Amino acid sequence: MQDLLNFVLSFSGIMPYVLVFSILLACGLGLPIPEDITLFVSGMLAYYGIVDVWFVTAVCMAGVLIGDSMIYYLGAKYGRSLTNKPFFHQFLPPERLEMVKEKLHRHGNKVIFVTRFTPVLRAPTYFSAGTLHLPFRVFLFYDGLAALISVPTIIYLVYHFGAVADNMIKTIKDVEHGIVGVIFIGILLLAAKWFYQHKKASKVD
Repeated sequence: MQDLLNFVLSFSGIMPYVLVFSILLACGLGLPIPEDITLFVSGMLAYYGIVDVWFVTAVCMAGVLIGDSMIYYLGAKYGRSLTNKPFFHQFLPPERLEMVKEKLHRHGNKVIFVTRFTPVLRAPTYFSAGTLHLPFRVFLFYDGLAALISVPTIIYLVYHFGAVADNMIKTIKDVEHGIVGVIFIGILLLAAKWFYQHKKASKVD
């Protein structure tokens, strides 16, 4: 998270909006960066005054919904044949797709709404909705309704409590540095112990 924040902070003007939008699109297609972290970073950018909080929220909404729609489209256009490809087979394992499909049959459209708050099942659910040819307007309605809750809430809370979040990030960074220091000292001690024992064994021989 800190690395992503520092990376986006190195840009100004329209670029932070472009980067946030692009990352959210890529998240929808399997980039291993949790969507919520990108939304958190967007809130921090607004807190720092780099972006406008409401405009970045709109950009994030667009990135999220377009990314979700792309997954839906892949399912509707190519169906299960796409999951035979190595990348998609790993990204959308068959057993997870079967579980999601069963939930869609059993619980209907509300599964689309609920899985927006469940990152692990998000992509398989949207892909399965496409393969089952759920009407796109229905998919977009439930997905959009959930996104209207999750996206502005995360961004605005981080923006509003930015000082707390900023201190938390600094604390985590200090802790990480402390852990690295402890590990380094531990390695030095182990190396010294090994050297002493090796030297002692050499004298005995």
